[in-house]
Amino acid sequence: MDRRHFVASVLASAACTSPLVQAQTGYPDQPIKWIVPYPAGGGTDNLARTLAEAMRTSLGQPLLIDNRPGAATNIGAETVARAKADGYTIMSADNAVLAFNEHLFKRLPFSPENDFSYIGGIGKFPLALVVHPDFPARDFAQFLAYVKANPGKVNYASVGNGSPHHLAMEMFKHRTGAFITHIPYRGAAPAMQDVMGGQVPAMFLDLASGLSIIRGGKVRALAIGSQQRSAVLPDVPTLKELGVADVDVFAFQGVLGPAGLAPAVVTRLNQELNKALADPAVLGKFTEFGFEPLRLAPAQFKALARSESQRWGTVIKANGISLD
Repeated sequence: MDRRHFVASVLASAACTSPLVQAQTGYPDQPIKWIVPYPAGGGTDNLARTLAEAMRTSLGQPLLIDNRPGAATNIGAETVARAKADGYTIMSADNAVLAFNEHLFKRLPFSPENDFSYIGGIGKFPLALVVHPDFPARDFAQFLAYVKANPGKVNYASVGNGSPHHLAMEMFKHRTGAFITHIPYRGAAPAMQDVMGGQVPAMFLDLASGLSIIRGGKVRALAIGSQQRSAVLPDVPTLKELGVADVDVFAFQGVLGPAGLAPAVVTRLNQELNKALADPAVLGKFTEFGFEPLRLAPAQFKALARSESQRWGTVIKANGISLD
């Protein structure tokens, strides 16, 4: 073999074994770990499990849900940021990971902007202000009047420090002058349980977790936090309609992997994620609780996350909110 043919042969062999080509031809060839930074049973967990099941067949490998709650989602996020960039560890990421925590903590063990590969959006859903049915207020005006007449005596639950549910109420407090005491929980399920039981009378609740208990009368929805009414709760007014200006609170989610994922891996995961989000069976489950799918390219998803980080960073700083 002459030198020219030898070099060509070596280059061809290298190309065939490069990570990019391997990703294009062999990925995935083992199960994928899908980290959820919240406990099992909440909205984030349910969404991830629904998508994982929908993506399983076309990917040809199972996506195994691994719940890693704690530290305002930082435990799960750090696990992914430090994982091997081979496409076999991904995570559900929401406002906390993507937009809040870099402003709530003086130091993070990861950078939301630099330590992840952005794969794609999952969706966004509104937050509803809810109270226990026995709370002595039948509508929003009565609720606000009662809270203002009893400063610091009314508690509210959240799914954790730094969660969208927590910061939604903090924004509400800032806009209305209400003084309500925060009781953080480790996830949606225990928070909802205590609100339903009356141990804590109020919370901002995402519809992905709580629509069924609203419809079942176990809690009463007083207002929607986003700019438009929810199609699944059309009779519940928005805070804007009720006179609380400049409040637009919603939870959004997407999928991340460690920084440095091969472009072909990102592309494959994005395609499979968007395919699952377009599946009528998945859409049926999501839309029944007001969830709006976000079929985004990786760059679009990152742009949304950075924009929300800037918006909420201003709010967090202005209100002096910190988790350190």
